[in-house]
Amino acid sequence: MIHFSGWDIAVVVLYVAGVLGIGWYAVRRQRARSAAEFLLAGRSLTVPVFVMTLVSTWYGGILGVGEFTYSVGIATWVMQGVPYYIFAILFAFLLAGRIRSAGGITIPDRLEQVYDRRTAFLGAWLTFLLMTPAPYVLMIGVLIQMITGWGLPLCILSGTIVTGVFLLAGGFRADVYTDVYEFILMFAGFGLILPFAVHAYGGWDFLAAHLPPLHLTWHGGSSPQFIIVWFFIALWTLVDPSFYQRCAAASSPDVARRGILWSVLFWVIFDMMTATVGLYARAALPGITQPVMAYPLIAEALLPPVAKGFFFVGLLATMMSTLNTLMLVSGTMLGRDMVRLMRGWREQGSTVYGAGSTEHEAGLQDGEEAGKHERRRVQWGMVVSAVLAIGLALAVPSVIKLWYVIGTTLVPGLLVPLVTSYFDDLRVDARTAFYAMLGGWLTSLIWMLAGWQLQYGSAESYPWGIEPMFPGLAVSVAVWMWGKMRARTT
Repeated sequence: MIHFSGWDIAVVVLYVAGVLGIGWYAVRRQRARSAAEFLLAGRSLTVPVFVMTLVSTWYGGILGVGEFTYSVGIATWVMQGVPYYIFAILFAFLLAGRIRSAGGITIPDRLEQVYDRRTAFLGAWLTFLLMTPAPYVLMIGVLIQMITGWGLPLCILSGTIVTGVFLLAGGFRADVYTDVYEFILMFAGFGLILPFAVHAYGGWDFLAAHLPPLHLTWHGGSSPQFIIVWFFIALWTLVDPSFYQRCAAASSPDVARRGILWSVLFWVIFDMMTATVGLYARAALPGITQPVMAYPLIAEALLPPVAKGFFFVGLLATMMSTLNTLMLVSGTMLGRDMVRLMRGWREQGSTVYGAGSTEHEAGLQDGEEAGKHERRRVQWGMVVSAVLAIGLALAVPSVIKLWYVIGTTLVPGLLVPLVTSYFDDLRVDARTAFYAMLGGWLTSLIWMLAGWQLQYGSAESYPWGIEPMFPGLAVSVAVWMWGKMRARTT
């Protein structure tokens, strides 16, 4: 279906060599062996670097964007773009500076700081599940399979190894450096294919004449309920650990705020590019039976050798930049936070005491030996997380199913306790926070299981036709409100 010349393969090989080379350079650039260096690059991110690493990290599901655009047209921007812009802007003004000032490393650090160890452990568990790399391991495996023709298991394994090998040694700095490289390539790849499309097919007149009329409407024929659901799914932004990690790694609270706002601008630009390519795919290739193949097939139809390889490198870079972060964050949750909290002991540097504490008070200037042990636990956590992700990707080879289960069951548990922890007037006691988190998660999970079908749940299969996310959020908010009212009466 996709044919690659030797020149295209050479371009892909050069990309992989570049990733490994930059990862190795990041290892050489490490300034210390502390946890702050390995997990936050020494809190040194400037605005340009912050923007490039956040923008590239947030776009791992690029084949899904192509599928969505092929299916509903410019409504993709309304459902997959606008909600995320809104919540990212809210994150910038409400949370970014507070996260940097709090001085912690991870989301469980914050939960333990404000609530207690039990709530922190549950938060670590939910964050670990939320950040499973399985969907992106699967997507990279599928893309490598298109390029090489190898079996899917081998492609998944090779993609995971290439992504993980430099992270094991370089940590967050290696993640950030490769994100900068991949940011450039993802924009360049889509910037390359657009002129070919315009030259081959024409401009707006071609699209208007060959697209279904609903593809050029803001709603794409989708119902208001369907559109609203995507706004709720975008709440993921407010609990996404990659946002928290980058804000904590910023050189100042102002850098964190400005970095997110600039990132929104680049997301808008990239969304316009990807949506336009998706529209050309729908107009020029109306018979695609698997819309998830929209981008690869339009590239096959349009691009000559080398250019085709370069475009596929852009797709691969978009996915790998996200996989980098997911592997590091999930490994941190498992190897650092969950192990520490389960064992009931606290190393210097693993917990922050008091909002706004200095790095010295937070223990982040830990000794070389303490940092070495913490790094080792995170590295083992990354290995275990990668193995679990490979197994899950092979067992459930559907990105949509994986995203659906992860987002609708986990976000309702994390959202309310985590976001309110940064506002004194909104905080509740530790017991209430724990049950709000547990209740939100379990309610959504049970609701999903109650309506489970082999089709993985259309809305009609759930009790009263209600998506699992809504009752989960309702329970979490209700428990939180009960805690606030109880606090006022005592």
